[in-house]
Amino acid sequence: MASWGEFAAAAPRLAGRARALLEQYGPGLAYLATIRSDGGPRVHPVAPVIAGDGLFCFLLRSPKRRDLERDGRYALHSFPPELTDDEAYLAGRASPVRDSTRAAELARRFSASGQVDWRLFELSVEVAMVGHPSPPTPAGTLPAAGYRPGPTHQVWRANQPVRHAPAPRASPVATG
Repeated sequence: MASWGEFAAAAPRLAGRARALLEQYGPGLAYLATIRSDGGPRVHPVAPVIAGDGLFCFLLRSPKRRDLERDGRYALHSFPPELTDDEAYLAGRASPVRDSTRAAELARRFSASGQVDWRLFELSVEVAMVGHPSPPTPAGTLPAAGYRPGPTHQVWRANQPVRHAPAPRASPVATG
């Protein structure tokens, strides 16, 4: 596992693109996936924040917070952009921030109300992925028969270099 800062130092371009997708609408917006007590998935929208070397999430008393308190595994997926199919995905472990000074400073910085029961979690990064759509076909042309351009993905795993992998392409369609 790595902190956001360690991830950003190891893969600065990928981290920059992931951050841009998380913050594309101003404050961070993403879908947080957690694991329910019965082992099933749970997905909720959240507002993650990147501050200094950390990726954080303020969570109110809720099922997703209980999930993370019980089992810290998470996945975070950016909201879809309006004009592209770009996406950012992060996965790792969430841990409650126990340093009250740091939690208070981030609460002030990001306007987390002291009037509600929230808990600050730091999200470590084990896997990061950014997907990009294929370049559009030039205006007035059609792609070759059966060719379906797929997105390419940049993938980073803790303790491994960035990998650029094209998504699998569909095989040509036979016509008869």
